[in-house]
Amino acid sequence: MKTQKNTHKDKIGFQKIIATFGVILFVGKIIAWKLTNSDAVFSDAMESIVNVISAFMGLYSLHLAAKPKDEDHPYGHGKVEFVTSGIEGALIAIAGLMIIYEGVHSLIVGKTLSKIDLGIWIIAATAVINYLLGYISIKKGEKENSLVLISSGKHLQSDTITTLGVVASLVVVYFTKIYWLDSVVALIFGLYIIFVGYKIVRKSLSGIMDEQDPEILNQVIRILEENRQIEWIDVHNMKIQQFGASLHIDAHITLPWYYDLRDAHSEMEKVIILLAKNIKRSIEFNFHMDDCKPISCTICQIKDCPVREKEFVKRVEWTPENVTSVDKHTTE
Repeated sequence: MKTQKNTHKDKIGFQKIIATFGVILFVGKIIAWKLTNSDAVFSDAMESIVNVISAFMGLYSLHLAAKPKDEDHPYGHGKVEFVTSGIEGALIAIAGLMIIYEGVHSLIVGKTLSKIDLGIWIIAATAVINYLLGYISIKKGEKENSLVLISSGKHLQSDTITTLGVVASLVVVYFTKIYWLDSVVALIFGLYIIFVGYKIVRKSLSGIMDEQDPEILNQVIRILEENRQIEWIDVHNMKIQQFGASLHIDAHITLPWYYDLRDAHSEMEKVIILLAKNIKRSIEFNFHMDDCKPISCTICQIKDCPVREKEFVKRVEWTPENVTSVDKHTTE
């Protein structure tokens, strides 16, 4: 079983591979651009600059995220992944604007391409390498819950899509000699790259602002609902924060008021162990124990409760709406 330290080491090692290949592929695309004088190839090269910058920024963020908690960062350094991912998205959008500027300029001034056949082979080779790296990066990022690796992988795969488009446009221009098509293709990919950058920035901001992730919330609630004990009268006021690959879960659990501290703590521990066992991520818990009130009787399933004041009415299913609500669950 891998330790958290080894996991961080693996992620950093793979990010180094991405950074190295980013530099190599960027050089290849610059050579192809100089050979062909193609705006479409220029657009691909500009995106590769972002690949290189973001790869090294991702490497830095993974180093920082791997640092343990300290006095100044009691929740750790994991949120740096959201920051660097957001900067990467912004750089992608800027590259898209540069590509659009160059494409418009070429349409106005006009230009002639050269050595297109050689450019096709060079750019096609970079597309294959980019796609494979992107696929591996996304899979590894999903396994390790790393936003940096996932965003790097998606960026590499989006780069592959644009690169294949560049190859197709070069083939068309090569056979038709309609050189202005090259600039039109560059404009289309410039707009696409801006859209990709926006989506990455949007995802990063949601993490920085602690936006609720519906997928994670639903997973947590499903685990609790499927394994709930009758002593757990309700779970409410739940909040889930992400810190890189780690989660922080705050919640209130309502327990019978007559439980002594040891019994109440034991029930709370059961909830924590249940979630920790079924969610394959590092989790920090902050659970608050609430005592039940008379209004809780109508949903309490403890049949031999010695202090029941109201009759049981129905079992309340736990949902994202009532588990995140600040109020205890009732039938009213």
